[in-house]
Amino acid sequence: MKVLVTGGAGFIGSHFVEFFLREYPESKVVNLDCLTYAAHPDTVNRLGQLGGSRYHFYKMDIGDPQVAQVLKDHQIEAVVNFAAETHVDRSILDPQAFVRTNILGTQNLLQAARKAGNIRFVHVSTDEVYGTLEPQDPTFTENTPLSPNSPYAASKAGADLLALASHRTYQQDIVITRCTNNYGPYQFPEKLLPLIIANALEEKSIPVYGDGKQVRDWIYVEDHCRGIDAVLRKGKSGEVYNISSSSEVPNLEMIKRTLELLKKPQSLITFVGDRPAHDRRYGLNAEKIKNELGWVPRYSLDQGLQLTVDWYQKNRSWWEKVRDKEYFKYYQANYQPKGSQTGEVTS
Repeated sequence: MKVLVTGGAGFIGSHFVEFFLREYPESKVVNLDCLTYAAHPDTVNRLGQLGGSRYHFYKMDIGDPQVAQVLKDHQIEAVVNFAAETHVDRSILDPQAFVRTNILGTQNLLQAARKAGNIRFVHVSTDEVYGTLEPQDPTFTENTPLSPNSPYAASKAGADLLALASHRTYQQDIVITRCTNNYGPYQFPEKLLPLIIANALEEKSIPVYGDGKQVRDWIYVEDHCRGIDAVLRKGKSGEVYNISSSSEVPNLEMIKRTLELLKKPQSLITFVGDRPAHDRRYGLNAEKIKNELGWVPRYSLDQGLQLTVDWYQKNRSWWEKVRDKEYFKYYQANYQPKGSQTGEVTS
């Protein structure tokens, strides 16, 4: 299969590219990413070394009209859309960027996929589109009404609705996945778990919103990638599939578990004012993907957390580099992938 992966230099997208190249030796992957702050400068070349001639990279925004030409030139058979602005705090400060990428960019991709011959389109979404749960509420199902509470979640819900409308209006081959909090190696350290680990290793305080009792449903990133692959290959057109390992844990407990693995004191925890409209609990029901597509998670929370902590301890140079603001100013202004490793590069 020839697959276009958008956002493939980000955390989950890069894991999916690596997974796909490894699991399917005859496959080809075209990675399209505009390389924002959340894309590590080593990622594209690392994937290029892994994929060789089976891998091509384009530095391009998903809103660029030239995306359609990329699909045509590489005879793409499926699109997996990870590309998105994702950090809730940033969406509160600058909602416009989230609308531009998550809604307008997705619409451009949908139109390009139709022009390419109605190829399969997997739109990767989030549990946050459902809103929030109370402690006694049952977990979200695919039939739960959308009720987003942040600009980020609203922009993702808008993209979901555009994708479903394309299926109904144009009979476009669309499937949507909605997943819980991902964690694992190579995650940008503005997200909770890598922030905990990096701050703890540097003996810095760990900020906790409110009382820290917000509950999140955690999944190891490789399990998520296998779920997306199952939906790509076997999912029914027009359907939504929740992906979850059913590991609901309060943020404060997650922090304490991580500090214990790192052998760092809980005195590093610092409580700060809560985020506006902070959702209290997320939890997904994943019975549909398990029953219909045969997907099940392989990693328990304890296993995945240990693997993640070990990786960040062994790869300090990776996250220290992305936490260096001066380095990233230089990177944004000057970085270009190595064409000899990544294939054709279009600006």
